[in-house]
Amino acid sequence: MHIKLLALDIDGTILNSQHKLTERTIKTVQKTMESSVKVVLVTGRRFHAALPIAQELGCLDMPLITHNGALSKDPRTLAVFDYNPLDKNLAQELVLLGRDYKADTLCCDSPQTEGLLVYDHISDSNVRLKAYIAMFHQYTYQVRDLYHYITHPPIQIFYVGSCELMDEINDKLTQELHGQAKSVLTAYRPANMAILDVINPICSKGAALKTLAESLNIEQNEVMAIGDNQNDIEMLQYVGFPVMMANSEESLLNKGFTMTLSNDEDGAAVAIEKYILQTH
Repeated sequence: MHIKLLALDIDGTILNSQHKLTERTIKTVQKTMESSVKVVLVTGRRFHAALPIAQELGCLDMPLITHNGALSKDPRTLAVFDYNPLDKNLAQELVLLGRDYKADTLCCDSPQTEGLLVYDHISDSNVRLKAYIAMFHQYTYQVRDLYHYITHPPIQIFYVGSCELMDEINDKLTQELHGQAKSVLTAYRPANMAILDVINPICSKGAALKTLAESLNIEQNEVMAIGDNQNDIEMLQYVGFPVMMANSEESLLNKGFTMTLSNDEDGAAVAIEKYILQTH
């Protein structure tokens, strides 16, 4: 097996349950890049939230694939490599849907910069989302009315809340989107927290990774990917060598992907050492 491109999910994969990169993971990824294998981060995170991870790892030579594949940007220059926005009218309808469900709804905007999170209201009970907004306050913008703010195609709309509510909205969207957009659920069920992204229907982590690989003249069977959640499935199905984390949702563990250890056992580093660096 000759791997030329390694695609890594961030949360639940290269970050442990404390949301940290371990020294072993950092060193393993850096050794991989030194071995001439290209490393790309492929995440559901917003660009501004993924950039510090890329900087800590030193993964700055490849575009950073963010928003579940909707936006890929150069982490150094912020130049857009690949971008497929969401339809404006649909984005407005999604804001209204969020209000119907009393869901906290946000819009991702400003693809030419490090990004902007726009919202008009966050529930007091949504402690994790409030903490996220406080952490990245320089990238947030509160408006009086999110519906009227949307006057152009944004990067995406997303909802954050309990797994039950996000499952309910996702079921609704699955029935009603009819190919106008794609809903991507990322659930952290032990914490009862889920993020439901709605993006352009042609977007996925797999599609964005394919675009990047083809630009580098790298074949499918020369790409390895590691992931842990539902939003990683299309990426794992695309690559020649897919690896699933042991901490993945139980429903994802029977997909036939190669298994590695959990994110608290440096599972991503273990897989890289075994299949790329071949150090054990």
